[in-house]
Amino acid sequence: MSKRTGDDRTIAKPRETTALFGHGEAEQTLLDAYRSGRIAHAWLIGGARGIGKATLACRMARFVLANPVISTPGVAKATSLAVDNQHPVARQVASGAHGGLLTLERTANDKGVLRTVITVDESRQTISFFGTTAAVDGWRVCVVDTVDELNANAANALLKIIEEPPARSLFLLLSHAPARVLPTIRSRCRKLMLRPLPTDDVIRAAALASDISENDASLIEAAKASDGSVGQALDLIGGETLGLKRQTTALLEQLPQLDQRALHALGDALGLNDRVALTAFVDTVERWLNERLHGPDASLPRLARLAEVWEKIVRVARDTSDYNLERKPLVFSVFGMLAEATR
Repeated sequence: MSKRTGDDRTIAKPRETTALFGHGEAEQTLLDAYRSGRIAHAWLIGGARGIGKATLACRMARFVLANPVISTPGVAKATSLAVDNQHPVARQVASGAHGGLLTLERTANDKGVLRTVITVDESRQTISFFGTTAAVDGWRVCVVDTVDELNANAANALLKIIEEPPARSLFLLLSHAPARVLPTIRSRCRKLMLRPLPTDDVIRAAALASDISENDASLIEAAKASDGSVGQALDLIGGETLGLKRQTTALLEQLPQLDQRALHALGDALGLNDRVALTAFVDTVERWLNERLHGPDASLPRLARLAEVWEKIVRVARDTSDYNLERKPLVFSVFGMLAEATR
């Protein structure tokens, strides 16, 4: 089922999306590798959350499954990984019914709540998937969305199959933070990094995914605040997250001064179960820190302090998300560390 925005607009899933914006170089890298006949069996596709990693991976999967024989005119003449959306493979991938494609992602538990990790039982699906009779002409593709969310046992289970891959197998591992991926997995993958999208591409991609007009004022504002991420732009549209980012930015600009009342209000705005709001808060802090880390006035001692603070913020935010902790202590902790580091 496609997901929905805060105002109940339907958003297409990556497997349903046939268009790709802004990643032509990465797409050409995958196409050239496949056409060479010597494509790496595992790829680590990295980049910020929501910039199109899953869309690119599904696009690659469709192309491979629709063109299983490399030495054909269709593959030789291809200028992109595009597959007509009326092609049988495209329809099967969109509906999640293609036998040659396995997607590992977080699933809901017995209570209908989305798990915080990909479990070992889910990861072990790769063993049965690659151990069964292959799809037409032998190609089988596994997309892991994302490898960051594999728990330790799940990561080890995936590693075993990647270490001894079956013939004509292709693993597309997505990661928001490739440097933190298990080194034994990372070393067995070819790396492909995606850059944040220009605002115009964010607008076009988000409009196509959600049937919102490219001239919609809320979409344009969301795209400008999205840090080059279509996913962020879609999360911002029609909800309160855009206002939360404004609240956070206003308080960051006041540092090292702290407005206690405003911090309480920000903590309340984050809510308890709203992971989108929490992600928006952390992303806003990261963007603010990056601007200072790369600014002209950044001295080495200041850079060291800010980098250390960011590592602490990441750990605290991860614990808050994983254990669904109260958001207000996180807000006060983050701003307390930043105030100390900026004095």
